[in-house]
Amino acid sequence: MDLYRSNNFTGEKLREKNLSWVDIFEEIPVKVSNSALISAFMTELEPDTPVTQRDYDRLQLSSSPFLERNMEFLIECMDDLSVEQQKFQFYYRSLTRQQAQQQSWLQKRRDENKARKAAGEEPLPEEDPSNPIFKPIPEPPRLESFLIANRIANYCNQINGKALGKGVTQILQSESIRPNL
Repeated sequence: MDLYRSNNFTGEKLREKNLSWVDIFEEIPVKVSNSALISAFMTELEPDTPVTQRDYDRLQLSSSPFLERNMEFLIECMDDLSVEQQKFQFYYRSLTRQQAQQQSWLQKRRDENKARKAAGEEPLPEEDPSNPIFKPIPEPPRLESFLIANRIANYCNQINGKALGKGVTQILQSESIRPNL
């Protein structure tokens, strides 16, 4: 919560707090119950209502739309994660470029100081805080990438659960239809 309040989701702070994308959300149990009116209505329903084939067709739940929709969400999340990864790649390229500029500037300053010493002048300081190449580049926040990674894990778990559940159901149905040998 401290990181969220300060909005400081840098890699260093996350390692310091030992956080990963798994730790971002906490599952809270939710209990759903019917109101008294709904319960009374359910008891008043006709128990011998004739059931038609159309009613059974409504219960026929296909997993294809569910899997298709979750795959679309998963693809969107992967695109979002790719955008976040590009932000980090840009940050690290900028950081590498800045470090190269700093080393080049320091080497020039050292060469200049050698020439000044040889001329009997006082050397200049090696670090110049007013120089923009010494200004640190801010690291992009990692909260969004953690949230996206968590969503990807949730979609994968839902897809695995639905596919596994349907596969087991089909196996059990085929075994019950097949005559015992």
